[in-house]
Formats: sequence, C-alpha cells, structure tokens
Amino acid sequence: MTQQRARSNAPALVIGGGTCGLAWAAGLRGFMAQVTDDSSVSWAGTTGYVLLPGLVVGMLLGWAEHLRRTGGRRGWRWLALSPLLFTAVLFSQGPLQVLGIFEDGIGGGALGVPLYAMAGGYALSGRGPRWGRAMCGVLVLTAVPIWALAAESIAGPDFVMTNPRGFWVAVYYYSFLAVFSLAAAIPHRAADIARDAVQGNDVEPSVVQVP
Repeated sequence: MTQQRARSNAPALVIGGGTCGLAWAAGLRGFMAQVTDDSSVSWAGTTGYVLLPGLVVGMLLGWAEHLRRTGGRRGWRWLALSPLLFTAVLFSQGPLQVLGIFEDGIGGGALGVPLYAMAGGYALSGRGPRWGRAMCGVLVLTAVPIWALAAESIAGPDFVMTNPRGFWVAVYYYSFLAVFSLAAAIPHRAADIARDAVQGNDVEPSVVQVP
C-alpha cells in the first residue's frame, strides 16, 4: 500500500479564503461603526488596517487549508498566528505610540479579537491536549459575559442586551468571533494524507488524517 499527498486546489482555496476574509473584515468595520458615534472611513484606517489584513489573513488560512489537505509542510502550523495581522493598527501612529491607541478602545479590539479567535480555533481544532483546548474554550466563552456587561459603558445605553439594538449587535459580535474561530482552527487541525487502497491500481485514493 502506497502513500501520496491528498489532492487539493490551492488557487481556489486561497482565493476563496481571501474573499471570505475580506467579507468578514468589511462586516467587522460595520460592527465598529455601530458601537461608536465617532466613526469615519479612510483609505489608511479602513482599507489599510481593516480590509487589507482581512484579505491577507483569509488568503493565509486558505493556504493553510491547502497544506492541511496535502499532508502539511514543515512549519505550516505557524500560520495559526496569521490573525495577529489585525494588530498592525497598533502601529498606525508610529512604533512609539503603540500604547496611545488603546485610549479609544481601538487597540484593545485589534488585539482582543484575533487573540479570542486564535484561542477559539485551538479549542475547536480537535487536536492537542484536552486540558489546553478546554482552557482555550473557557477563555473564548468569557467574551459572552464581558460584552454583555461592558457594552453599555462602551457604546451607550442602547446597547444593553434587553434593547433590540443591543441584542442584535451582541449577536453580531458573538457570531463574528465564532466564524473567525472556525477559520483560525484550520492550522491546528490534523493533516490529511491520501493512501491508495490498492498498490499499483489506478483508483481514487482514500484519505486518512495524521496529527
């Protein structure tokens, strides 16, 4: 019985991942506009630090899925860190002003969202120590009470969970974190390897998973 790499369409996965990442980032910008009255759109702020990172992260996770389907490569699991590209906005005012951007909440969101997604991805991956995945799962779930308790102070009285708008924005936030976590799980998942059922026969290979 022989082994070979499973088949995968790399361009489709990378383009599809980039499209999903761009759509996710555009939706994230819509969420940001909902929770602040002082929201403006600019080429640098919106395109450079929200849409572009979303596109690149999506493409990298699409590439990670291609590598996963074809048995993995050396160091490919480092792609699990790709969500941190969203933290680029921390340096938008220069390397010496990193802490200053936390004053208006942008920095906290730019750091917190990708970290939550990375933890959620690991928890959902089905790979690794159970205690580690459980701890990451608990960490991600803290986003639910934290937003429910802090939304009013962050965005105003309209954003309490008992208000229709507040409930909608909360679902917006939670569902976006969940989707990002599912995507961030890709580099942690077990890699696939195709294995021919019968050596020497021209048959469609079966696929097995390896850690």
